Amino acid sequence: MNAVAWLTQGLEAVVALAAAPALLGWVNQCRAWLQNRRAPSLWQPYGTLRKLLHKEVLIAENASPLFRLAPYVTFGAMVLAAGIIPSMGTRLPLVASADAIALVGLFAAARMFMALAAMDVGTAFGTLGARREMMVGFLAEPALLMVILVASLTSSSTALPAITEALVSGHLGLSPSLAFSAVAFILVLLAENARIPVDNPATHLELTMIHEATLLEYSGRHLALMEWAAQLKLFNYVCIGFALFLPWGVAVGRIGPVGLLVAAPALALKLTAAGAGLALIETLSAKMRVMRIPEFLATAFLFAVLGLLVHVLLGA
Repeated sequence: MNAVAWLTQGLEAVVALAAAPALLGWVNQCRAWLQNRRAPSLWQPYGTLRKLLHKEVLIAENASPLFRLAPYVTFGAMVLAAGIIPSMGTRLPLVASADAIALVGLFAAARMFMALAAMDVGTAFGTLGARREMMVGFLAEPALLMVILVASLTSSSTALPAITEALVSGHLGLSPSLAFSAVAFILVLLAENARIPVDNPATHLELTMIHEATLLEYSGRHLALMEWAAQLKLFNYVCIGFALFLPWGVAVGRIGPVGLLVAAPALALKLTAAGAGLALIETLSAKMRVMRIPEFLATAFLFAVLGLLVHVLLGA
């Protein structure tokens, strides 16, 4: 790979790092508008990260090196995932290795480190959040893999670039099988990113938290990295959805920095629509009890299976 290709790859990662907090800020703004509240600034997540990066890090006396290492591993995994997801181009150096099944494994590795770090200090709420986080992952990953399997039937490959290029070259619109899979993917996205109705990212009630409970012992730059990683995870999942169901606007073939700039407006437009849609779903939904989460994710799995059956039996 030449230097231009790696420069373009680096620019795509920088775009992901910069756009992830803005996506979260846009979702928060849309939620406030839909609920007739005064909306926070779009740049509030950036201010929060900046504040945390300048604060002192406090670590429990009995914390092991794993507790200190987990934020860097989690953040690094999300940055790597952002680099291999074809959010703006399909022929970048890292995107060539973007097998969707390996990508699910990368998300699982980040979750494992986060859960181990939450249990490392030995607090009750950290352990509670870690157990709930692993339960959600255990139930969401099969549904996500089934969604990827249905999408891979269109290109005979589990590589995200191949799936994206096959959909771009086809007719405009979703087939019935992909429509069922898209519903399943939205449910998985809500669960994996601790959004309503599975979890409320704005709450600090310990008995109802999932994701936030795993971060209670972190502070300073460690907390900033964990929060930034969560924002990147939401960005990555949205971009996976674009690659599987709305790939139009992605640059196909080898591109340089100029091609990346051409694809950026399409990505911004899709992120704007996705953020507004996510805010609408959260506004119309209520936080469910933890015991109902398995039913929620089982529904996602069934939608993905319906998509597979429609494709196999009807060829649609």
